[in-house]
Amino acid sequence: MTASTLIAAARQLCAEVDGLRFTPPVTHVYNPLDYAREVHEHYLRRYGEGRKRVVFVGMNPGPFGMAQIGVPFGEISTARDWLGLEGPVGQPAVPNPKRPVEGFACKRSEVSGQRLWGLFRDRFGTPEVFFAEHFVANYCPLVFFEEGRNLTPDKLPVAEQRALLAACDTHLRTLVEALQPQWVIGVGAWAEKRAVDALTRSARASSVQFGRILHPSPASPAANRGWAEAATKQLTELGIW
Repeated sequence: MTASTLIAAARQLCAEVDGLRFTPPVTHVYNPLDYAREVHEHYLRRYGEGRKRVVFVGMNPGPFGMAQIGVPFGEISTARDWLGLEGPVGQPAVPNPKRPVEGFACKRSEVSGQRLWGLFRDRFGTPEVFFAEHFVANYCPLVFFEEGRNLTPDKLPVAEQRALLAACDTHLRTLVEALQPQWVIGVGAWAEKRAVDALTRSARASSVQFGRILHPSPASPAANRGWAEAATKQLTELGIW
């Protein structure tokens, strides 16, 4: 079963990245595949079954989304009320007092997730219709902080990225082998580049097409000028929608 393969792959990735160490300016590293495993596996079990035509790949968890509940782009209310996900969430090995993990009790909204899942909800109506042909994953499962500031994995020293990217590449190849998508879409340029680099060494490389959509982050001025419309236009021009 596809979902079982994804769960086994996530556990393997969790174990591999858990052993990595990072130097300053990184002060804290969160691994939601560990402390939010139950919710993450609920997501995979419920929505990861069967072949998907399109796989969206994000960069890494946001501090108020997947870092809280283990769901990619997991804006709390959407994950709970639209995706119907729930479950207990533990604590990171070394909690960051400036970025506490509160699970489904977190009151902050992950704007990127609100925009991404909001588009899918508005277009497809129900999760079942969306996930019949689509899936959403993150390339890197770790969250990096410099005190209270979020650090994305592309900002890590190249030497520290090496082992991390190798583990993430292997996981993405396993996910794509299992889901057999026609399209892999990076949410943002970095995620697209990582997907292309990882999957050109995959047995399925010749049958996968790549593209990207604008990242929905509020840090992007373009995303703040109508992200849903821009992403819809990109997906339509690619011939996906």
